[in-house]
Amino acid sequence: MLDTTHSRTNAQKLSLALALAIIFGVTLWRVLMLHFNSTDLFVDEAQYWFWGQNLDFGYYSKPPMIAWVIRFFNAISGSDSTFWIRISAPLFHLATALMLMCTTRRLIDDETGREIAPWVGVIFITLPAASLSAVLVSTDTIQILFVTIAIWAFIGLTRRSSVLEAVILGASLGCAFLTKYSVLFLLPGVGIAMLTMRSARIAWRDVAIAAIVGAIVVSPNLWWNLTHDAATIKHTENIAQWSKSGGGNGLLKHILNGLSFFGAQFGVVGPVVFYALLWATWRLVRGQSDDREKLLFWLSVPVVALITLQALLAKAYANWAVSAYAAGTILAVWLLYRLTKKGLSTSLIIGAVVAVVIPVLTVFAYDMKLPNGDLVMKRYVGRSVISEEIANTAAQAKMKEIVAQDRDILADLYYTLKGKPFRIYARPFGGFPHNYYEQDFSLPPSVTGPVLFVDNDPIECPEGQAELLKSWSPPYGEMKGKTLYAYRVPASCLAPKPSATTETEN
Repeated sequence: MLDTTHSRTNAQKLSLALALAIIFGVTLWRVLMLHFNSTDLFVDEAQYWFWGQNLDFGYYSKPPMIAWVIRFFNAISGSDSTFWIRISAPLFHLATALMLMCTTRRLIDDETGREIAPWVGVIFITLPAASLSAVLVSTDTIQILFVTIAIWAFIGLTRRSSVLEAVILGASLGCAFLTKYSVLFLLPGVGIAMLTMRSARIAWRDVAIAAIVGAIVVSPNLWWNLTHDAATIKHTENIAQWSKSGGGNGLLKHILNGLSFFGAQFGVVGPVVFYALLWATWRLVRGQSDDREKLLFWLSVPVVALITLQALLAKAYANWAVSAYAAGTILAVWLLYRLTKKGLSTSLIIGAVVAVVIPVLTVFAYDMKLPNGDLVMKRYVGRSVISEEIANTAAQAKMKEIVAQDRDILADLYYTLKGKPFRIYARPFGGFPHNYYEQDFSLPPSVTGPVLFVDNDPIECPEGQAELLKSWSPPYGEMKGKTLYAYRVPASCLAPKPSATTETEN
């Protein structure tokens, strides 16, 4: 592979003013499109909102940061609309883009750094993953900002000892942990960098300060887990399938899982950026990287490698490696700057198209269709219609208690029917809860009369106890083609059964 490390003849320059105009312009576009967004809250978004209505130091499937963020924006706006639930997403991406530019300048403190910092900002703000997560509220959007701040502080500490920056490092890593536990995948690479490069080491005093501050920040969540049967930790283990041997799945399935995750990364950050990271790996193997490049490599590529291994052995979702793309974006842009003038412009063009198209799809969510007739955004529409149909059925039957076991149904019921005279519960199954709703809002023993039970399967109760009030198929959305059943049943019919099982929350 051609080494163009010191070649700047083909570099494509981008002024700081133009870069800021693009970054703020893309953010304004996203905020404007959020106002016209016609999608329902996705199941995770509705759940995060509900967490924000019930503030705590931890929740069933995630640490608490996203609930706190949503509650903050709901509080300052006085609104629970989808716009205010999602508004943090484009704003966090804006902050991350600007912080990445500052981090680039801190790491590469010469003319090259001044020239590539604007590119880092615009490439990040137009990454496909950023465009998708800017129309939804997710933990990844929040976590990557804290990771970027941590990298900024860490780079500073490699050059001089600082109590303030050690505190910032510990606090930002702690906040990243409170957002999503996947930040732990960064630690092996950090350790390797500090062991193998003198330039990546920080003073022991700063390490101690950062560790103490980080421990203080995460301690409420660790305490919450201790007092809640390690719910989040157990859930994380379950979705990662660490305890499953998968012996019957076959070697081919494991290989395909790994390849699927790895291939998905070309879509997460775009083909040009991910290619640049692979090129960075090749340069490291060939001994062509300087210490700054090596540091960025150890703060990014090992995360992708570790989660690819996780996908090979068990299971992994494409977004689990997002924490890699703070340092990864800087590394990719720096190499592309030296490789070819077309690389950066091509990546920006691809990203810009995605940045325009995705918000438009959310505005015309009920109009854009695939060749098979399905809505392009079918996963994000049709949920509120189901909740409203359930509410109408309950009102006609003069019933106040609504019970469901499907997390998708429960999540939207709590959001769409907020403020209405219904009491919503999750069906209890006994043992370790299958989702947040069963954990904290399961049908209590004090309810003994008839309730409205809604599910996508017929209910199994002793003969004569279940009265079918309505069955229907949603006209569009994720549940199109499925049949939903609404029953009047005594609460005792929904009591936990020893052999009852269901899927756990993702």
